[in-house]
Amino acid sequence: MLDHLGDVRAFVRVADDQSFTLAAERLGLSRSAVGKCVARLEDNMATRLIHRTTRSVSLTEEGQLFYEHAIRILSEVDDAEFALAQRHQAPRGRLRIDVPIALGRLHILPVLQRFLNRWPEVEAEVSFSDEYRDIVGDGIDVAVRIGGPTDSRLVRRVLASHRLITCAAPEYLKRRGTPRTIDELTRHDRIGFKHAGGPVPWHYRVGGGDRDVGVQGNLRLGNTEAIRDACLAGTGLAQLGAFLVGRDIREGRLVPLLEEFERDEPSVCVVYPTRKHVSPKVRLFIEAIRAEWAAGAPWA
Repeated sequence: MLDHLGDVRAFVRVADDQSFTLAAERLGLSRSAVGKCVARLEDNMATRLIHRTTRSVSLTEEGQLFYEHAIRILSEVDDAEFALAQRHQAPRGRLRIDVPIALGRLHILPVLQRFLNRWPEVEAEVSFSDEYRDIVGDGIDVAVRIGGPTDSRLVRRVLASHRLITCAAPEYLKRRGTPRTIDELTRHDRIGFKHAGGPVPWHYRVGGGDRDVGVQGNLRLGNTEAIRDACLAGTGLAQLGAFLVGRDIREGRLVPLLEEFERDEPSVCVVYPTRKHVSPKVRLFIEAIRAEWAAGAPWA
């Protein structure tokens, strides 16, 4: 029934302008050509869409119904054309990124450096923070988050799973023994993480339910990489993200503990403001991360 998309565009233009003459001027066509487009559309639809008089143009009831669908159809077509055009457009301009401190430095920055080598017309500006910034209010193009609050203004796409691992240096375990249960943690030196003004509890899954354990150790630090360093030095037990200690565990510098009590944690996600069209610099940067992590996150 809709053999000519141009007929639909002409109809919508006439409906918006309420004039064949003005619609013709905007479309760069003659008035008679626009009239033929609408007439052909009405013939194909077998119904009158527009009331015509010498002084006014208005939609019929059927015309109003068709108009509401037509504008959505044309919007989808425009989106498809834009998306295809963007795929052939080189990214350029300033790209503002916000990332967690340790995850960003260890695993996002290397991807970004390779991205910039490939697209030299992009200028990146990176902020490192473990706080959940207002991405929209601060003008951030794209951010990497571990969990975080939901926000209807943001698009969220999962990049990788996330684990919290309780661990210790072999030297510490040789000196103090290995905890086998959650309750045995109180007998050990623990390195706490102080965040947002208070201590962060350790998270576990016990008997089918979640259990948070407060950390009352004699050392609390506000930086996870400093906690890792202290743990490596044998100061005590720590609970840290796999992205931070995965390599240390693989190479034997740290030993994972209480693995049977690990619980599911929020995923590592990329988030960006909801927009009708995503710019090439944002889209290609996200694709770069996903491509490099396609076989699994680098800390897996």
